[in-house]
Amino acid sequence: MTKRIALAYSGGLDTSCIVPWLRENIPGSEVVCVVGDVGQGADELKGVEKKAKNSGAKECHVVDLKKEFVDDFVMPTMIAGAVYERRYLLGTAIARPILAAGQVRIAKKTGCTALAHGCTGKGNDQVRFESAYAALAPEMEIIAPWRHPAWNLSGRLAMLEYLKKRKIPTTASATKIYSRDRNLWHISHEGGTIENPWNAPPQDAYMLSAAPAKAPTKHQDVTIAFRSGRPTALDGVKMPAWQIIEKLNVVAGKHGVGRVDLVENRRVGMKSRGLYETPGGTTIVEGLRALEELVLDRETLHYREHLGLTFAELVYDGRWFTPLREALWTCAQKIAEPVSGQVVVRLYKGTATAVQRKSPNSLYAEKMVSFEGEDVYSQKDAGGFIRLLSLPERIRALKQRGRAN
Repeated sequence: MTKRIALAYSGGLDTSCIVPWLRENIPGSEVVCVVGDVGQGADELKGVEKKAKNSGAKECHVVDLKKEFVDDFVMPTMIAGAVYERRYLLGTAIARPILAAGQVRIAKKTGCTALAHGCTGKGNDQVRFESAYAALAPEMEIIAPWRHPAWNLSGRLAMLEYLKKRKIPTTASATKIYSRDRNLWHISHEGGTIENPWNAPPQDAYMLSAAPAKAPTKHQDVTIAFRSGRPTALDGVKMPAWQIIEKLNVVAGKHGVGRVDLVENRRVGMKSRGLYETPGGTTIVEGLRALEELVLDRETLHYREHLGLTFAELVYDGRWFTPLREALWTCAQKIAEPVSGQVVVRLYKGTATAVQRKSPNSLYAEKMVSFEGEDVYSQKDAGGFIRLLSLPERIRALKQRGRAN
């Protein structure tokens, strides 16, 4: 009996080996490769269907997920203020649920009964993919070759030899230094000399951004328009959010914006070091946060910051398809309703800084904060406010001195 397996396929060395491995180790199996296009670039996708079939796949489906990825996954994460461990904009983590969803859709359409991925047993991605599978296709079997007893391809050389014996062509080589993951939102770099946190980031790792020291000596200003937290135009030209990101990756990347060197806590319990490049995303997030400062009241802004921490952990841990994540997004959407306006972000030598902002929903009242504004705000009123605000401290001090009942 034929068993059809939908494999999350990238065309890299791991998944190139997994296609024939599944056929050899899962009796009667046919492999349907699913490639999710989340903006990893034409070079990575070029010839991927032919590569999959040369590896032994029965079918290969390339699914364009760019717009859905940005609109339904990146934007909610950004609007919610989700940043993992203070600096990571979740570029890899947020791509996993949409890739898994695309894989499940093709699996059901092509009659597959099992889902497979090429994630290792040490990383976060196995958790993210399989949590999504559990939510979207709980009836399907999950095959994780790297954790399978029959998997004995322990390293890059072993995998290259495996393909060589089967005469399966590959563009991979034994000299590849870094492990990368790329999509429209970012690119990550791991492995090689990056693994030692005492080593400075190797400059040959970076692909999207210039070294800040070598970036242009003159700053560049970009104007981003937002509507309810979503970017809608760049420098006065309306375009979808994914195109704004794409353009800003080039513009901000030229100025060295968006580099992060982070030692993070993986969900599986170990620490890992990664280099991230998110030039467009960093620029948009800077603009959005500046607009929030102008529009949101104190309590709402502070709660949004609190919400963002929880949202970030849910995304990082692969808990996208959960009631809590959905509830938090409903809250974040409501908070973002008035966050509309324009922000000018200045790009210079590795930094993105909001320098101008305006909104029809601004709560900023210049007369209130001006020293000339006594007609709308009496400074004498502050005395009673301070006395009530500090009443608990006053009572405590009097109690300690035995002067209050």
